[in-house]
Amino acid sequence: MDVLTIAFLFVAGLLAGAINAIAGGGTFLTFGAYTLAGLPPISASASSAVSQFPGYVTSTLAYWSDLKKIWRSALVLALVSMFGAAAGAFILVSLDNAQFRVLVPWLLLAATAVFAAGPYLKPAPRPQDATPSSGADWKSPVVQFFTAIYGGFFQAGMGIIMLATLGLTVRGEYHRLNSIKNLLSNVISLVAILVFVSGGIVAWTYALSAMPGVALGGYGGVWIAKRVPQAYVRALVVVIGLLLSAYYFISM
Repeated sequence: MDVLTIAFLFVAGLLAGAINAIAGGGTFLTFGAYTLAGLPPISASASSAVSQFPGYVTSTLAYWSDLKKIWRSALVLALVSMFGAAAGAFILVSLDNAQFRVLVPWLLLAATAVFAAGPYLKPAPRPQDATPSSGADWKSPVVQFFTAIYGGFFQAGMGIIMLATLGLTVRGEYHRLNSIKNLLSNVISLVAILVFVSGGIVAWTYALSAMPGVALGGYGGVWIAKRVPQAYVRALVVVIGLLLSAYYFISM
């Protein structure tokens, strides 16, 4: 891999980290950058999961004070997420690139649609504690299991989907739900990465080229978030998602 490719992936990671900090959706950039750099789609998806992981960790640490109060209620969801993520990651590893390539434009299009609808899917703030709602304890783990399967298979749009499903099945105000979402994103990502590494599908040089950019972009994104309207960044991510979807539809 030449210096220009490394620089390209670093910049893509930088932008992805900033976009994640402002509005989410940075996975679209890293996945797209890896495919443009020549990685096959399965390796691009796995490498993107690796490069995005530091951002999940830092976002969870930012909510640490909230998580300390609700970790017991999140534990069951975390355990369920482990099994779901493993299932989704193993499904990805079992496919070949030709099979996955057929799915990619549809996955990107669906993730883009979910991302565009994100502001309408966010749960309304409620004053109750962030614990499973009474009489529906079974719903939250079941729904989370299927969400984790998607996250283990293809992470684009995972956070928006998870926040929406948690809002339907778990009590709590927005920031507490978001803290649970960030924790579960770590679990799903870590399990998926372990499966991807064992399957030998991570392109480490590519992933490590983008990872410092993701970390720096996430830090700088907080500063940008205070000055750039989130709607503009969200529109940019939607355009990127649509362009990537069109690219894969045309190249199928």
